[in-house]
Amino acid sequence: MTPNLKMGLTSKILLGMLLGVIFGLLLRNIFPDSLFIKDYITEGFLHVVGTIFINSLKMLVVPLVFVSLVCGTCSLSEPSKLGRLGGKTLAFYLFTTAIALIVAITMAILVHPGNASLAAENLTFNATAAPSLSSILINIVPTNPLHAMSEGNMLQIIIFAVIFGFAIAHIGERGKRIAALFNDLNEVIMRVVTLIMQLAPYGVFALMAKLALTLGLETFGSVVKYFFLVFFVLLIHGFVVYPVLLKLFTGLSPFTFIRKMRDVQLFAFSTASSNATLPVTIETAEHRLGADNKIASFTLPLGATINMDGTAIMQGVATVFIAQVFGIELTITDYAMVVVTATLASIGTAGVPGVGLIMLAMVLNQVGLPVEGIALIIGVDRLLDMVRTAVNVTGDSVATVIIAKSENEFNEEIFNNTQAGKTTGSFKKQVHAGESEQS
Repeated sequence: MTPNLKMGLTSKILLGMLLGVIFGLLLRNIFPDSLFIKDYITEGFLHVVGTIFINSLKMLVVPLVFVSLVCGTCSLSEPSKLGRLGGKTLAFYLFTTAIALIVAITMAILVHPGNASLAAENLTFNATAAPSLSSILINIVPTNPLHAMSEGNMLQIIIFAVIFGFAIAHIGERGKRIAALFNDLNEVIMRVVTLIMQLAPYGVFALMAKLALTLGLETFGSVVKYFFLVFFVLLIHGFVVYPVLLKLFTGLSPFTFIRKMRDVQLFAFSTASSNATLPVTIETAEHRLGADNKIASFTLPLGATINMDGTAIMQGVATVFIAQVFGIELTITDYAMVVVTATLASIGTAGVPGVGLIMLAMVLNQVGLPVEGIALIIGVDRLLDMVRTAVNVTGDSVATVIIAKSENEFNEEIFNNTQAGKTTGSFKKQVHAGESEQS
């Protein structure tokens, strides 16, 4: 009897990330300023492979969100239960976002990362116009659901899916037939997820190699203190605040939760997109963490749209940092305005790479700070974007487990079983089998 040496998904992704970084750094140092490497490797092969992987994940987002939300909502036939579930989810997301902002602003004030001498630099940043809070609220309801789907407007898709699912649950026998169809469609989409996951190590390799080739380490020079402060607060929120809330509200082991979240966190880190990671998050929440489908299919798509704690942390620290650089004193009222604005702005923050900077421009305008200050941090934002996305999906999953347990829609045996999800029909059966089987 010899051990089966097949690697699990987590091991393959980690190996792909490591080899990608090594490959990128080697090419960068051996062939500096090589046009061939830039044109044919960085912007050619690596860009194509990485983009195909990201697009293959994004391809599933709209059908997955719509179908899974319809399935989840139509199973909640009682209006009171749907309202209670929505209220709990929204309240938890806004609560953790406010905590993230308060911690971030407090740490930024204490550490004081901003150096006033940086204001002498020639700063330029062309800010994309951020939507006003009123337009965000108005645009929640779609005027054309199909257009919302084609544009990938997640909040509008969520609203339409919830209304559509609620209607299915209240038309009797015909509704049950339609619900069965959507449940079958959901299984088909999850099978597509299984197939896409086989590309993950190769896609992650290409993404990390391209990042190592294009991201200049010299950009850390003037903002290294800001970078590590944001990074530290993100780690505190992801590995202290969330586990404490999980233990407080459920009594479950935070260590078991973090261990089962590794795949999701690695995907989020490599893609820097909550939406692209959504198929993996839903699969893990149901088959590894034990949350019922009717809960996970509601809370996770909503979280990928409105729960942006990592982005809020960046905005909180960046606001204080930019104020310190330009020598502008912020009052208690200003800080309160930052907390309120950034918390509400998270509702309109799409789960795609880089959008946090657009919303930061809105926060800066709200408290009268120069938007040009974003130019100071834009060089390191890509790496921070990857970390804060991992924090975002962790928060989504914590909320899902807490809410599922409060609604008695949680299987604690699955949560405590380290092999759960590895022997089901999900993609985990294929990618994790080598971690536990012997031949």
